[in-house]
Amino acid sequence: MLSYRRFKGDLNADLHGNAPDKSETALVLIDVINDLEFPGGEELLQHALPMAKKIQALKYKAIDAQVPIIYVNDNFGKWRSDFSAQVKHCLSDRVRGRPIVEMLEPGSDDYFVLKPKHSGFFSTTLDTLLEHLGCRRLVLTGLAAEVCVLFTANDAYMRDFHLIVPSDCVASICEDNTRYALQQMKSVLKADIRPSQHVSFD
Repeated sequence: MLSYRRFKGDLNADLHGNAPDKSETALVLIDVINDLEFPGGEELLQHALPMAKKIQALKYKAIDAQVPIIYVNDNFGKWRSDFSAQVKHCLSDRVRGRPIVEMLEPGSDDYFVLKPKHSGFFSTTLDTLLEHLGCRRLVLTGLAAEVCVLFTANDAYMRDFHLIVPSDCVASICEDNTRYALQQMKSVLKADIRPSQHVSFD
């Protein structure tokens, strides 16, 4: 079983008075707070539901190991929106993605970053957050495998992060797209793509 140990170093100066835990590893959830109200959303939902169950189990393991959880989410072109508004919309309105968000609703200790484009690093504070947490290893999960997950993985690789992309914790509109993205991340970005049950944070 693959195991990633939490870093036990001392806390450095905090960000604006809030000192987060230090960890060499972070669990990143990409675009899972999503209403799926777009063309192809119904097809994506079929693959996203089993993915969400796997991510939920992985998140429980991360919480038990005190590994930070970071939601990296699209702003869907709504520049005045915030993350809490996105969560509320997906939970309160009759939207296609509601069962996904119910399973993966953020906790009070989770971090979040809103992104304007495909990569979680482009024009966001993700770099600063990861540096402060001391992360060098990212477990990437979410939607869609061949777009936002792949673009985020590419930018993480360019920053010398070690990547874990559990094959059952990403999804796309079709399985061929997911397989293609996983193969690209494995061969080009040197990502570990073994299934989530073989990833342990202990």
